[in-house]
Amino acid sequence: MYELFKNLGVWLTSGEQWSGADGIAHRLAEHLQYSLLATLIAAVIGLPLGLLIGHTGRGAFVAINLASFGRALPTVGLVVLVFLASGLSMWPVYVALVALAVPAIVTNTYAGMTAVDPDVKDAARGQGMRAHQVLFQVELPLALPLIMTGLRLALIQVVATATIAAYVSFGGLGRYVFDGLAQRDLVQVLGGAVLVALVAVVLDLALSGLQRALFLPHSRLRSSGGTPTRPA
Repeated sequence: MYELFKNLGVWLTSGEQWSGADGIAHRLAEHLQYSLLATLIAAVIGLPLGLLIGHTGRGAFVAINLASFGRALPTVGLVVLVFLASGLSMWPVYVALVALAVPAIVTNTYAGMTAVDPDVKDAARGQGMRAHQVLFQVELPLALPLIMTGLRLALIQVVATATIAAYVSFGGLGRYVFDGLAQRDLVQVLGGAVLVALVAVVLDLALSGLQRALFLPHSRLRSSGGTPTRPA
């Protein structure tokens, strides 16, 4: 075991291992590209849907159940299915990653919107605010902590699962895992897994710090009663 971790340390810190097309730096950039793009696409789909059903209260049953269905889909199976339909491309990977990320974004956005105190919304309407003003100036800011939590969960899940890009012969940190398994190179497999875990932890800490920064003014709004002022 000591030798394994010693070799892992050498593998991770070797300058040669970080350079070139198969180096850690290049594979890390690929992994981040896959993860961030898939999460962005999922946010474009999930955020408006969650805001809509949370604001109107309509379609919640269908949307939440569809989101749960997407969460239950086997990721590798979905990759293989789309791969058979579209051929060798990154589409199967992106479809699978987006399907994985959307449920967390939709459910947390919906939960954040429904958690807003109805009295606060009534006060906003009573002061003459229109529906879109209530949504963007009252509900959305108050729901932001839970929405950010959904985005964090989605991104971490996607980062951990983006290793499947290597399953269909593309790059990313998963390349080390799949190549290591094929070559029976335990150090390479462990190195890929450690790198994926480190990326997930760093991104989670970064988003957690951003969430705290964004949450602070909204917590003050809640502590002051959350009553908005009518815009001039």
